[in-house]
Amino acid sequence: MTAAPLPFVLTLVAALAAGVVAGLVWARRRLLMVSVSGDSMRPTYRSGDRVLVRRVPAGRVRREDVVVADVSGVLAKRAAALGPSRVAVAPRTGYVVKRVAALPGDPVPARVPRTAGETAVPRGAFVLLGDNAGHSTDSRHFGYVPATGLVGKVVRVLPARAAGGRRR
Repeated sequence: MTAAPLPFVLTLVAALAAGVVAGLVWARRRLLMVSVSGDSMRPTYRSGDRVLVRRVPAGRVRREDVVVADVSGVLAKRAAALGPSRVAVAPRTGYVVKRVAALPGDPVPARVPRTAGETAVPRGAFVLLGDNAGHSTDSRHFGYVPATGLVGKVVRVLPARAAGGRRR
């Protein structure tokens, strides 16, 4: 058996490296890791859990999906309308992990702010609620979340790491 010529080996290594880089770029654009903060999603998720989120268009979200949404714009608009002292504060990033309770056209759940006479969730909006209602700042506090605020769907919980880097 003869050794492979050096140019062939270098070409093969370069092709493999390009494939790895392309895969990483794809993953970075499609996937995101988010840490859960607080008890709003207990018992489904605990504070400190890390979840893998797949970026998806709003049309691919279904009722009962757990999603990550950026609510910073919603909070700013609500603060301007009500005054900042009357709006609950969300995490510093503006990202929340919540369950989709209602889609556009669905009946508006009780206790979710709405305009007079409104009975259905408007087009381009979602109602997001925490699983642990008593400890959740969600659509009951800040209203509808626009589809443009949707970051993606939670696809799995990532293994937690204990102190010292070991998995628990």
